[in-house]
Amino acid sequence: MTAIRRQKVLITGFHYFLLIIVALFMFFPVMWIISSAFKTRVEIGGYPPALLPKIPRLANFTEVLDRTNVWAFGKNTLTLILGNATGTLISSTLVAFPLARMKFKGKNVIFGLIIATMMVPGTALMIPQYILFSQFGWLNTLLPMIVPSFFAYPYNVFLFRQFFLTIPASLDESAYLDGCNRLQLLFRIIVPLSKPIYITIGVLSSIHWWNELQAPLIYIDSMDRMPLTVGALTACRQAFASSWNNVMAMATMMIVPPIMLYLFANKYLIEGIKTTGLKG
Repeated sequence: MTAIRRQKVLITGFHYFLLIIVALFMFFPVMWIISSAFKTRVEIGGYPPALLPKIPRLANFTEVLDRTNVWAFGKNTLTLILGNATGTLISSTLVAFPLARMKFKGKNVIFGLIIATMMVPGTALMIPQYILFSQFGWLNTLLPMIVPSFFAYPYNVFLFRQFFLTIPASLDESAYLDGCNRLQLLFRIIVPLSKPIYITIGVLSSIHWWNELQAPLIYIDSMDRMPLTVGALTACRQAFASSWNNVMAMATMMIVPPIMLYLFANKYLIEGIKTTGLKG
């Protein structure tokens, strides 16, 4: 092995070593939560703290499921996720398609205005939106968190538009020659070829609303209508007080689904994000 090759191997190995150290450092809080979920109440408060339990205690999870209304909160969260995923995929498709595949005056201006709305901070919209939804009679329901997704979020429109631009324009011409109209072009050609971006946006939207904490606290008053992020953890704290092993068991059950979803869709996430910047 030459000196230059040896040097490259050492540098590459050092880079991987740093990445592993950083990854372990960032993953440590998650490891601590999962480990604490299997500890007894005495172990979790022991000193010096131990990373791993002596004997894993699975009863923490059964106690949480028995003493908290997890399934009702999970149903609310599932409704929230499916409603938002459906709304944002449909609306983003219908807005991004003409911006990417059609020619008309003012197209770039419209797209610029859509992107400009991303600069408006969400906190500036809280009070107007709350007043609007209050007048609609939607407070204490999931509607204020689901209906806006059917009007397209700017960032998702941007990602869809950029992905649609990567599809060859020659396909449009061939479709028109075969007698397709624009809707047939969209649903028979563009949508089937855009599977990565649909999975990407669907996963990102699902994870966002799985973790959403602020919106339920603003719009929902009844505990039985809360999603998991608020309802389950609050119920767990009320049921178990300072039994942090049970609280960590609930937290573990909440972090596992997003991790599994990400691992399942990892390939599509990378492809969907990577190809959105190929054309402008």
